[in-house]
Amino acid sequence: MLDHIFLTVSDTARSTAFYERVMPILGITARHDYDGRQGPAGHPDLTGFGAKGRIFFWLRPGTPSPDAVHVGLVADSEAMVDAAYAEALAAGAQAIHPPGPQLHYDPRYYAAQVRDPDGYSLEFVFKSWQHADRAG
Repeated sequence: MLDHIFLTVSDTARSTAFYERVMPILGITARHDYDGRQGPAGHPDLTGFGAKGRIFFWLRPGTPSPDAVHVGLVADSEAMVDAAYAEALAAGAQAIHPPGPQLHYDPRYYAAQVRDPDGYSLEFVFKSWQHADRAG
């Protein structure tokens, strides 16, 4: 299981504003700013997002490498996928594919995909079999 991931972004304020709009739809409501001066020499400033007492998604300033990273974010329902996709587009994301079943993976795999302001591929994913109350 992953503990955290860093995305290197070209404009931290722009990316922070984008993720502050999209993440709450997925239940990711915590936000933390880390001053790099608190860490070892050269540690970057970080902006973190999380939920349930954990900060696990971090933005760091630098030169993005969007072809190197794809991030799949869990949604609790198809409606949540739809809402996250719509909000991401409203916040300036570029569409990759609209919400719908991803039949090439599994008919129960429902997802949508966008590119964030730096071109990173974000996928909002609902896999019904991974939700005990909706297993199918």
